[in-house]
Amino acid sequence: MTWIGRAVPRKEDPRLLTGRGRFVADIQPPGVAHMVVVRSTHAHARILGVNLSEARAQPGVFLAKAARDFDPPFPRLPPIVSHPAMRHAMPYVLAEQMVRYVGEPVAVVVARNRYEAEDAAERVEVSYEELPAVVDPEAAQRADAPQLHPEAPGNVMAYVPIRVGDPGTAFGRADHVIRARLRIRRCSPQPMETRAVVVEPDLRGGRPELRVWLTTQSPHTARRILAYVLGMEEERIRVIAPDVGGGFGAKNRFYPEYALAARLALELGRPVKWVEDRVEDFLSTYQERDQIQELELALDAEGRVLGLRGRVVSDNGAYDSSFGIVPPLTTAMTLVGPYRIPNIAVDVVCVYTHKTPLAPYRGAGRPQGVFGIERLMDLAADALGLDPAELRRRNLLSPEDLPYDTGVPRRDGLGTMVYDSGDYPALFQRALGLLDYEGWRARQREAWRAGRYIGIGVVPYVEMSGLGLYETATVRVGSSGRIHVYAGCASQGQGHETVLAQIVAERLGVRFEDVEVVVGDTGLVPTGIGTFASRSAVAAGNAVREAALLVRSKALRVAAHLLEASPDDLELTDGVVRVRGAPDRAVALRTLAQLASGPNLDATRVPRGLRFSADLQPGLEATYSFDAGALNYAYGTHAAVVEVDPRTGFVRILRYVIAHDCGVELNPALVEGQVLGGFAQGIGNALYEELVWDGAGQPLVRTYADYLIPTVGEVPEVVVVHTETPSPSNPEGVKGVGEGGTMPVPAVLNAAAEDALRPFRVRLLESPLRPEHVLEALGELSPEGR
Repeated sequence: MTWIGRAVPRKEDPRLLTGRGRFVADIQPPGVAHMVVVRSTHAHARILGVNLSEARAQPGVFLAKAARDFDPPFPRLPPIVSHPAMRHAMPYVLAEQMVRYVGEPVAVVVARNRYEAEDAAERVEVSYEELPAVVDPEAAQRADAPQLHPEAPGNVMAYVPIRVGDPGTAFGRADHVIRARLRIRRCSPQPMETRAVVVEPDLRGGRPELRVWLTTQSPHTARRILAYVLGMEEERIRVIAPDVGGGFGAKNRFYPEYALAARLALELGRPVKWVEDRVEDFLSTYQERDQIQELELALDAEGRVLGLRGRVVSDNGAYDSSFGIVPPLTTAMTLVGPYRIPNIAVDVVCVYTHKTPLAPYRGAGRPQGVFGIERLMDLAADALGLDPAELRRRNLLSPEDLPYDTGVPRRDGLGTMVYDSGDYPALFQRALGLLDYEGWRARQREAWRAGRYIGIGVVPYVEMSGLGLYETATVRVGSSGRIHVYAGCASQGQGHETVLAQIVAERLGVRFEDVEVVVGDTGLVPTGIGTFASRSAVAAGNAVREAALLVRSKALRVAAHLLEASPDDLELTDGVVRVRGAPDRAVALRTLAQLASGPNLDATRVPRGLRFSADLQPGLEATYSFDAGALNYAYGTHAAVVEVDPRTGFVRILRYVIAHDCGVELNPALVEGQVLGGFAQGIGNALYEELVWDGAGQPLVRTYADYLIPTVGEVPEVVVVHTETPSPSNPEGVKGVGEGGTMPVPAVLNAAAEDALRPFRVRLLESPLRPEHVLEALGELSPEGR
């Protein structure tokens, strides 16, 4: 039976839907103590003193500490992602002399329970000397701006120029030059489960060991950083990611609270637990988007793009999250879109400000890149008097162009982005057809005459995915015949247990229900990288595939001895090895696993001549690390029809179409879920979610009373279609699927809303497109003819 490509139900669902999931908050080791963090109330201030005496005197308190109380002191968190242009200013575990954003950890309290810890934390007295703050990335570069870090003069974290071709000549001979200043506001990932950690120490024996349950997307990276911060060997730390309620990039980071909990567990000799509340999440979980783009597009008289140039300024907040350069660099990589743009000059500038640090969130710079190029394309279509869809058709790469070297450097420095496979124009046309593009154009004119403002947006995109080195997996056949799979990736709801089991069932030749998958546990997989950048199907999926094929090959060798046949004459299906043409000559995989492990209880079943050697080791298992090397590129088109009420500024989605190609669909139901889930988050990014600070650096958004997340009432029905163009960069032919649903949404909704308001001649150049932003744009110009 073929398992790949089937929409089998998720293995995870029975436990999650019946309340049997196990999240970090559910972990309750005996004697666990609870940790609460005291956070800065100022965006920029000098710490004059921290008085802990009253907090320490509260009932149930085990300890209360500031940075000065740790001996040896904590090192600053280490950088994981670097770049030659980076000026790293890494976060402190606890602020020592200065605070640089509201929410920065200043002190910590541990008590018998959360209630006592919270009460004691309120008694911690911190004295500050408040200093001027800067929360605008352009203002932060001025000579008179407050300086955040001595290692970053002018508050510039990084400056990266990207050059392809000869932009100067291209712009010099252009018939049209389109210019735009775009603003993409900051938002928060907001997973359903907040950050959390439980650390259980084992102080028996000569050296301490730690077992750490963590809401993480990358357990092996977390273990590596913990070992560095604590001065321990990695092998003495086990990090487990149990069920995790969403991550979206925010949980791929290592945060100060994790180091605090581990250090205090060692000090107290008892488990320590920390679960973030929602206010802390708004203040201190890393955030994203937040860019200013000054861009220009050069076109010839027929509307063909000659060049792109400009500047991307990223507000990276108060510290380098270690991944802070990733979103703006990825924006620059995404600006090329699915188009033929031979000449590019884009400067990427990352700036420190007094905000929460910035780090990748679902899309990781890609939505900003799509927003930039697609807003330019819409402005260009208007300037040239072309239909927006027609302008895009003239510039889309064709199948004959692929593979296509964009010339744009990969952010990891390993060559340039080379689009691998696909048919961009065909999928673009399919989306237009499903939307009924021409029909809506006719209805649009009728609506305008009736005083209704309906608009259409269409945005093609390319989703770069598969970054992040290798991934490791082990496939083992147990003596019962069950197949045990262990992978270094970690799941936050994507369905890894299901899809990896499908790959093993297909490639090994066993039943899907006989495969058990465990991910996110450093105690079971010695090395690994994690889940991010839409890489798990590519990296972990192919690692599992290759390990399963190795096990299959070994099983056939062992069976050949037992059945006295050549391995080439054997087949393995449904967990049974049979001789082709002689179905009565067969042996179960569980029997082979027992034989391959050594002495067997049934001596009559020992195959003659089976001896273990250098090329036939005991055990029916294999471990494989897969590194694709080349990136892969999913692609698609989003198309939308919206209605805008010019009295309220409200944007209502009337119809939405997604045409998508992520290579081979391992499980169509999971692909559909990823696309629709990403789309829902994209709506939040596009229309509702915005983090705001005042001039003193005080965040004005701290609860859901101020931060709007789309509900089922705001997410419309979506038409989703898929095509399959296998990627040539990996054996399974898969491409990333985690971010394509989110990337184009702000761009397509801005395009549709601006198109709806064409009678008013407004420009909508900001995201999110909240009602007040629409009204501000309408207030600058009057409708034509009024």
